[in-house]
Amino acid sequence: MKVKPAPGLKVRDPVLKDYLPIEGREVEDIDFYYTRRLRDGDVILVDDAASATETKDAD
Repeated sequence: MKVKPAPGLKVRDPVLKDYLPIEGREVEDIDFYYTRRLRDGDVILVDDAASATETKDAD
């Protein structure tokens, strides 16, 4: 799954020891850390199909 931080938040990646980029990052589907962040509203799921369409439309 691909997640990005909710607006106005910085979310630390416990594996890479940095912050999630605004455009999002691919993470494990069964990652308990990100499952909890999703439930708490700290991160948002990124729809890959929508981002691919936006990139295609920009060309």
